[in-house]
Amino acid sequence: MSSILVFGASGAVGRFLLPRLAPLYTVRPVSRQPRGRDWVVGELNDPTLRWPPADSVVSLGPLDAFAAAFERARPAGLRRAIALSSMSAESKSASPDPAERALATRLAEAEQRLLRAGAAAGVAVTVFRPTLIYGAGTDASLAPLARFARRWRVLPIPLGASGLRQPVHADDLAAAVVAALDVAATHGNVYPLGGGERLSAQQMFRRLATAVSAWALPVPIPVALLQRVSPAARRAAVARLRQDLVADNAPAQAAFGYAPRNFHAGDVLPRR
Repeated sequence: MSSILVFGASGAVGRFLLPRLAPLYTVRPVSRQPRGRDWVVGELNDPTLRWPPADSVVSLGPLDAFAAAFERARPAGLRRAIALSSMSAESKSASPDPAERALATRLAEAEQRLLRAGAAAGVAVTVFRPTLIYGAGTDASLAPLARFARRWRVLPIPLGASGLRQPVHADDLAAAVVAALDVAATHGNVYPLGGGERLSAQQMFRRLATAVSAWALPVPIPVALLQRVSPAARRAAVARLRQDLVADNAPAQAAFGYAPRNFHAGDVLPRR
């Protein structure tokens, strides 16, 4: 069996990826805290981190940290790497918020650094750019809104939020990693990955309110009002409610059969 090193294994995608990999490969998950007998304790920002021997590596955490660690380590015997980036590399590149523009630049540069380092080391690298990830209850976007609605039985609905959204389930990203691992056509490429359904941000919020609790009351609030009352740090995000943030799944579908599910709002806070 081939061996796979998984950084960020304790995160949202990792909890779905490990069970998919286990029957097929020898898996070495990595996290900052020990979580099991076969887990490796370490973090990418540690310059002394020694990578266990592996044929392949999957990075599910911060891409810039992984790219820097990969450049430092150049692990011997490694032949394959798949790493998650984010559609923020594209969607926030023209943001009025300097911090968001800096994030987009950092992601795009990390993608290119990793691709160059992989080519120099003879490692076949593939990068995924997912859209809004949900499905594990740990995301910083939809999960907090769902918990708010569940606790207070109310959820603000931004009227005029016409921008399209394409939430992608973490398990579909896990399936994409497994599907692409042995596909040579993916080598050296960056793939946007969205969910199987596009809906307006307003529709997404309404569906979330209904799915979380039958007693959650949708409270319509105009986007223009949200823009005025939001803190400065949130105004760029509010402005994007009128912008489409979607991915073209066609290249991934053609390359490795990517077929994500539609948005299931009930999975935002999964049953334990």
